Amino acid sequence: MFRLTFAIEYDAMSADTQTAMPRIDEPTADEPTPDEPQPDATPQPETPFHDLDHYVAIPRLSGLVLSPDGTRLVTTVATLNGKGTEYGTALWELDPAGERPARRITRSAKGEAGAAFAANGNLFFTSARPDPDKPDEDPVNALWLLPRDGGEARVVLSRSGGVDSVLTARAADATFVQASVLPGSTDEADDGERRKARKDAKVAAILHSGYPVRFWDADLGPAEPRLFAVERSPKEPEPGKPSTVDEGPDLELRNLTPAVGARLRFGEASVSPDGTTLFTAFARPLANADTRFELAAVDAAAGTSRTLLSEDDKDFFAGPVSPDGRTVAVVVEPHTTPTRAYRSELHLLDLASGELRRLAPEWDRMAHPAVWLPDGSALLVTADDSGRSPVFKIEASSGAVTRVTHDDAAYTDVVVSPDGTHAYALRSSYLLPPEAVRIDLPTGDVARLKNPAERPEIPGRLEEVTTTAEDGTPLRAWLALPPSPALGAADDGGATRHPLLLWIHGGPIHSWNAWTWRWNPWLMTAQGYAVLLPDPALSTGYGQDFIQRGWGRWGAEPFTDLMAVTDAALQRPDLDPERTAAMGGSFGGYMANWVAGHTDRFRAIVTHASLWALEGFGKTTDFGQFWAKEMDAAMTEAHSPHHSVGEIRTPMLVIHGDKDYRVPIGEGLRLWYELLSASQLATDDDGRTPHRFLYFPDENHWILKPQHAKVWYGVVSAFLAEHVLGEGRELPRELGL
Repeated sequence: MFRLTFAIEYDAMSADTQTAMPRIDEPTADEPTPDEPQPDATPQPETPFHDLDHYVAIPRLSGLVLSPDGTRLVTTVATLNGKGTEYGTALWELDPAGERPARRITRSAKGEAGAAFAANGNLFFTSARPDPDKPDEDPVNALWLLPRDGGEARVVLSRSGGVDSVLTARAADATFVQASVLPGSTDEADDGERRKARKDAKVAAILHSGYPVRFWDADLGPAEPRLFAVERSPKEPEPGKPSTVDEGPDLELRNLTPAVGARLRFGEASVSPDGTTLFTAFARPLANADTRFELAAVDAAAGTSRTLLSEDDKDFFAGPVSPDGRTVAVVVEPHTTPTRAYRSELHLLDLASGELRRLAPEWDRMAHPAVWLPDGSALLVTADDSGRSPVFKIEASSGAVTRVTHDDAAYTDVVVSPDGTHAYALRSSYLLPPEAVRIDLPTGDVARLKNPAERPEIPGRLEEVTTTAEDGTPLRAWLALPPSPALGAADDGGATRHPLLLWIHGGPIHSWNAWTWRWNPWLMTAQGYAVLLPDPALSTGYGQDFIQRGWGRWGAEPFTDLMAVTDAALQRPDLDPERTAAMGGSFGGYMANWVAGHTDRFRAIVTHASLWALEGFGKTTDFGQFWAKEMDAAMTEAHSPHHSVGEIRTPMLVIHGDKDYRVPIGEGLRLWYELLSASQLATDDDGRTPHRFLYFPDENHWILKPQHAKVWYGVVSAFLAEHVLGEGRELPRELGL
């Protein structure tokens, strides 16, 4: 749960099926086209990946929810604003039958997210857009309702601290929200007054008494998350107050977890179908700044919490609740040690007996439970599997596992129809971004629904590379190739070869198996590069032993696996072994640093948000106790890249965001200083060096702002062109250089 990872998505299809991408609100064939200015004569790029302005403007889908009656699907679509400086989100409705075009159902400058259907078909969502009924109030992230029969959305609940997320029961009129309160607050009114006092006094200080104090890019505290029931207010309406027939009842929040102290924090919650119980994980502080997660049941009527599962050296996380409400899917993660690797196990908890039973123990994959079939006979899950992430079905009684989808795809956000015949999901691959699809469960056939945007044209093709590690373990990677001959560097036969970029994934418990907006290979194939995406030791989808062989040995098997796959790829006649570079972010940045100190085979290395000195990292990262369980003194001494700075003779581009709490900026600052003072390419007598440092004062572990993503790729492209291609290339003008 706290491992280093990038948010990425995935799937695969033939590049010949790709179509040009229209505007997201482009009229369909049966709709009139509004009068629009005639297009100018500016040449259009060959594909969106040949121009960064076009690339960052591609609409991005996330999340998928299905109405209880199975007739409506809703997804969230992010689009670029007019200034090109941020993404706005909106809710779109899709036709589960795949016949009607997608239609946008919300629109505002602030955007909407967090959709959840109520049992009666009404749609809840959260938004910070202004309340039209209270135009003079400062907007906060409030709870909105869009009636099932149409009409305007309206605010149904607003509070000074905002609403983080909404949860609904599948078969009952029960709605819950997760929101934060200041620990000293006695009620909602008092919480609002305390928040106003801090704001008016311009106080941002936070007094901590426990660990952790921050997470990813967020400072924790002083407010603490709570679960609330959304209920009708018992207050009588004012006598004689005028009202309209569409006016909803006054709603208020009832704190279901008031006794939870500042030491406890929530994970995600699951709601029983009848709305009587919520299941969630509480973080229990332990000695020596350690933590374990316990599974608790929250009684919605009584507002009391009861611990269901708690055990030393294990974490428990709630999955979906069975349709009859008797069983909860539970993900169990035993704590790691310097010699015992991370693992994730799927269990079923019988709520009547308290029996916890591991499901499919012989299946050597890490299942992510998505949804129960309506009859409760099986769970639909996703799991990384050899560079893919298919949908699987696991029988609840026997644990028998059946693969449902059979393409080279990664699936997320799986939901199931009320009759159990179809599932719906977001599917992606390195050949297409996430899109909504319908899965025929008996056959596994997958059909693309009418989505809010078409697939962008991909500038290349995707193949696989396989080889064998030094210890005999099978290895594989994706290889993204340009569609046409490469530029320059003719071999003896006169044919041109593509320069190769080795891209190393983050995690390290992760896999290159889904589309990624942050590390998108097609931006580089559009420039003539081939991009190699390997899964070395520690990657998911190849069994527990594959993770174990790299555990605590980051500079050993993960490194030799990467070199073995690179060697195998370079046996191809269309790749140029003399023009290569290596890149990585997070753990991939760690590996890029390790590569730099242990081989000079690459012409350039790009390292983003990277770990450099492991001993310092482990004590300054946001969740140090997780890494302390793997990084003992022997591991940090043997596998810290900073020890080999004197061996680095490859030009390096260091990239880091100041607001990165997972890999703190100190790692990048120390790396930069030591490159300039101790590497083979340290500054000369005139202070010159081929190394470069791209610093983002207001970005975190990821580069999220679209204008910064363009700068990121522009600088990376120029750096690689100089050292790999031997070409000069203009840096982004926005840098002001």
